[in-house]
Amino acid sequence: MVVVCDKCGKGKLNGLTHKHHRGVAGGRWKQKAPKVKRIFKPNLKNYWVEEGGKRTKMRLCTKCIKRIKFDTAKISSPPTSLPA
Repeated sequence: MVVVCDKCGKGKLNGLTHKHHRGVAGGRWKQKAPKVKRIFKPNLKNYWVEEGGKRTKMRLCTKCIKRIKFDTAKISSPPTSLPA
């Protein structure tokens, strides 16, 4: 299964987990702390998006969903009038 956001293209990242042990004498905690390779995956959700009058189902990361909700709320809200 593809783990990529349909809008921004955010995908998997490789990295290391690193535990921080406390109290190791002589400042050698970096040699003692285990480092394990792992894969960081984006937080993808299925989301219905309306484009050009059609509703399509897309796999979007949560950052893109927030951006879409913010943009649609800004467009749908009436402009505020300043007091004269």
